[in-house]
Amino acid sequence: MNRLNRLVRQYHRKIALVLALPLLLTVLTGMAYTILVEWFQQGAIAPTILSLHNGEILGLGSIYPILNGLGLLGLLATGLPMTSLFSKRRTQKEASDR
Repeated sequence: MNRLNRLVRQYHRKIALVLALPLLLTVLTGMAYTILVEWFQQGAIAPTILSLHNGEILGLGSIYPILNGLGLLGLLATGLPMTSLFSKRRTQKEASDR
């Protein structure tokens, strides 16, 4: 593995560690809102769930969604090169020469 690939993997790992908790909170509260409000008509808890979902409870209401989005873009930018979708495919001869 060359040095650039190793560096991309390290960045991806660090970004994923930092974003794991905020993204988990966003996903769980988004699902909880849908289940509680839409399925079980528990609208009284909706403001609390939405304030958690948007980061308002943490005091990050205006920037929390932007940070989540930027983090996901970072994961996408570092994750796509690891899929080898953009790598040049080797021919049979090149593969056998190795």
